[in-house]
Amino acid sequence: MLDSDQAGSESITTATDVLCCADPVEKANTARAFRRSVLAGHTVSPIEVPDRPARPERPELVPPHKVAKRGLGSPEGRAALLHAIAHIELNAIDLAADMIARFAGAPEVKNVRADFVADWSSVCDDEARHFLMIEARLGELGYTYGDFPAHDGLWEAAMSTRHDIGARLAIAPLVLEARGLDVTPGMIRKLDGVGDRASADVLRVIYAEEVAHVECGVRWFHKVADSREMTRDSYFDQLVREHFKGRVKPPFNVDARDRASFPRKYYMQLTV
Repeated sequence: MLDSDQAGSESITTATDVLCCADPVEKANTARAFRRSVLAGHTVSPIEVPDRPARPERPELVPPHKVAKRGLGSPEGRAALLHAIAHIELNAIDLAADMIARFAGAPEVKNVRADFVADWSSVCDDEARHFLMIEARLGELGYTYGDFPAHDGLWEAAMSTRHDIGARLAIAPLVLEARGLDVTPGMIRKLDGVGDRASADVLRVIYAEEVAHVECGVRWFHKVADSREMTRDSYFDQLVREHFKGRVKPPFNVDARDRASFPRKYYMQLTV
């Protein structure tokens, strides 16, 4: 975790606070407060980091194949889709906080730690805002986060990269988040197709802002690869094949990935 140096009587929120908060809405609001603390110039210093963030009792976590897929023709089906996205965003809050808590003191970034914290606290804030937007839309449909089962695949990926900043950057933003760029436009079209413009508009905001998150991942991955004197594309290939259990497979949203400055060779080489 990271703790902040205390400055007078001003309230300071840290990455530690985000990770240790179990209530989803409170976690999102804590992440937003953490960003404000960073913008206020509070410094951070690394201490011990837990392997897992605090989580609410609900939703029930089940294996991925037991998360039922529902059609979007009913409010329940649309709510189930939004719930799955809310679960991703909640994990993304913790992934961004953990990125700072675990790796801001890493040798590869310690000389630019302030920039590292600024970038990933901004991502953390965005993910928190995304979660709150989806939770609000779920409420309009008569549901809340926790009403549907979810799986723990995202944090399992985080666990596999907890000892290496290079691996974390390769897997979290550049495999998992980049996949969101590939699939979100299709979800938007489907929601528009069933007349749920309100839900589609939420996803439009998220989609536009996730491009910057992937770009942030690319930039910091390059920093780490260069610091380690590794060839960028081959190092990415090595890390993904070692740490990612699934397959990186097309179709890719090449336009969005290009806008995120994500070199095509990196992910295309993983398809062979």
